[in-house]
Amino acid sequence: MSKIFGFVLILASFWLISSGMFKPLLLTFGAISIVIVIALIMRMKSKDAESYPIIMPAWRLPGYLLWMIGQIVVSNIDVAKRVWLGKSSISPTIFTVRATQKTDVAKVLYANSITMTPGTVTLSVREDVLEVHALTKAAAEELKKGEMDRRVTALEAA
Repeated sequence: MSKIFGFVLILASFWLISSGMFKPLLLTFGAISIVIVIALIMRMKSKDAESYPIIMPAWRLPGYLLWMIGQIVVSNIDVAKRVWLGKSSISPTIFTVRATQKTDVAKVLYANSITMTPGTVTLSVREDVLEVHALTKAAAEELKKGEMDRRVTALEAA
């Protein structure tokens, strides 16, 4: 039941953030949509192990999202600076990093988080190894430190 509550909390938050409006009609549509989604989830007889690993504990997700937004902003500034400085400021590199996550969903979240950060792109995911392209060697070294990996792994901890 706590997983359903966490799912409702995330769906409601997403609805409110996406709509940005608090009119009764829109709030009603949001509530109806959430009820329909939860009813569909409850109706499914078998839930595979990948259904909820990132959602609970839901209290950890906002902290990760805030940290991720900060990383995106910092990386945007760095990429903009390198565009102004020209070719001499970039040093493209392809490298691999280990993913310490247990579930496939968490590994995908890690790979997508790398790609969402400007200046880095996940090229492939094989087992526990991600192949990544970075605009600079400094960005590669920062990713190799493992802070993003550690934070994504903490999300799936029960």
